[in-house]
This record gives sequence, structure tokens and C-alpha cells, in this order.
Amino acid sequence: MNSVVHTPRVAVILPCYNEAAAIAGTVAGFRAALPEAAIYVYDNNSKDGTAEIAAAAGAIVRTERMQGKGHVVRRMFADVEADIYVMADGDATYDAAAAPEMVRMLVDEKLDMVVGARQSEVEEAYRRGHRLGNRLFTGMLARLFGRSFSDIFSGYRVFSRRFVKSFPVLSEGFEIETEISVHALELRMPVAELVTAYGARPEGSVSKLSTYRDGWRILKTIGTLFRIERPVLFFGVIGAALAALAVILAVPLAITYAESGLVPRMPTAILSTGLMILAFINGFCGLILDTVVRGRREMRRLAYLSHPAPGA
Repeated sequence: MNSVVHTPRVAVILPCYNEAAAIAGTVAGFRAALPEAAIYVYDNNSKDGTAEIAAAAGAIVRTERMQGKGHVVRRMFADVEADIYVMADGDATYDAAAAPEMVRMLVDEKLDMVVGARQSEVEEAYRRGHRLGNRLFTGMLARLFGRSFSDIFSGYRVFSRRFVKSFPVLSEGFEIETEISVHALELRMPVAELVTAYGARPEGSVSKLSTYRDGWRILKTIGTLFRIERPVLFFGVIGAALAALAVILAVPLAITYAESGLVPRMPTAILSTGLMILAFINGFCGLILDTVVRGRREMRRLAYLSHPAPGA
């Protein structure tokens, strides 16, 4: 009996915005590294002819009109059909030659995501401020969600189909990498990292990152995901702070009442009571929302399990 060997379909997906100087080299690099893969370039309202250059380089070009990397990733994950997805930026900074090893790791170890952890010897490619921010946010994510990656902001990732099709993309911009990392952590997916080279942009290519603006958006995203995914802890901390403040205000009143039988500062007593009520409300909100989150997590897990493992 002849056995049929299934070759997994690999898709390279490249979100792009004004990358005319780099996109042809990026497409050529992934074409050489993964000759059997379909290469998709999703143009996000570029004004410099990125789409035309990508098409001339042999890529399948599609467009997303809503501005922001998160919108582009949502469209790519929804539209592209494959067994393995290789996502990178179109700025030629990621090492395309590492893609086959990342794909091999995903298939051989039955993983759902392999992150290309950036390592660069070029200061201009990965500035100290960005490295510091990466370490700070990575540490924060590890404390909030129990474990993390060494490079949560890497845009170079390989995904299984079951990751892509179970991931409800909600982000709009560059905070998408944080949301991807949290999705993997919350569903306890098997993941790995591979250190990859990270180079400087080619001449004429300009970074779209804004250190402070994007840092603030990422911080807000982490806070929002913490509130949504860890409601007991989030609202519990708020409730505990309110309860502690209420007790601090109430202790002098209790002492005065024990000594004289009077409550001389009635507004303080009312404030203390109100703070304690709010503390209990926050505690119950956390417990109720935890039940809702558990149901949502189960639904995402079932969507995840509806697809076979890589290489199965």
C-alpha cells in the first residue's frame, strides 16, 4: 500500500507600509529560503509604490485599508489559508535564512509558535532604548502572566494553523505582538524561541516606530489584557487598596467610639463605609468576570483544538 506524504503548505505573510526600498529584497530573501512557500505582501496604504514593487518581485499582493499593523495581521490571518505561517516585516531587517529552521522546529516539535528572538551587533538596527523597553515590558508580562518570552516584540514568528485560526485579533497597531504573546501564554500553547540575526534597514527605508507613543500604547494593551485575562487579581488589588484605606480611616473613629461612645467625624465614617462597600464590589466583580473569562478561554481552546497539530 502506498502511503501519501502530506507536505505542509507554507505561507510567508509580510505586512508593509511604505517599504519600497526594502520589500523586493525581503521577498527575494524568503523566496530563496522557502522556495515552495507562497509569499503574500499586505500593503497598508503605502504611498511609495510598495505594492507595485512587491508584485514585480513575485509576491502575491493584497491590501488592507484600515491603517495599523494590527488591522493588517487580522486581515492576513483571516484570508490566507496555509498549514504554517511565517510572519515578518517587509523592511529586510529579519534574517530570512533562519525561516527553514524555524519551520522545522515548529513541525518536528509540534509547536504552535516559534519566535525569532532578535540579536543584533548593529546599534542602529536595535537601539538601546528599544532594548531597555523590551526588557521592561517582557519582565512585566512575565510577572502578570507567569511566564514570557525573551523578545515579546519580535515581528518574526512562525505559527501553526491552529494558532492563527484561533486568535481573535483585537489590536490596531504595533501592540499586536504583545497580544500574540499573551494569547499563546493564556492557552498554554507549546512555543519556542530561536535566536536570529537582526540587521539595519537598507538605505532609504525609514522606521515607522515611535518610541514613546508606541510604548504608551503597548503599556495600555498590557493593562487591558491584564484586566481582561486576570480579573480576580486586577480587581482584587483595587479592592484590597480600597479596603486598606477604609480601615486606616476607620481605626481612629473606632478608638474614639470605644472611649466616648460618640462618632464625632460623621463624614469620615460615611467615607470609610463607602470605601469598604466599593472594595467588596470590586472583589465580587473580579469573581464574576473570572467566570466569564474562563468560558471565553474554553471557547478559544475548543477553536484551537479544532485544527490538527503541525505535521499531523
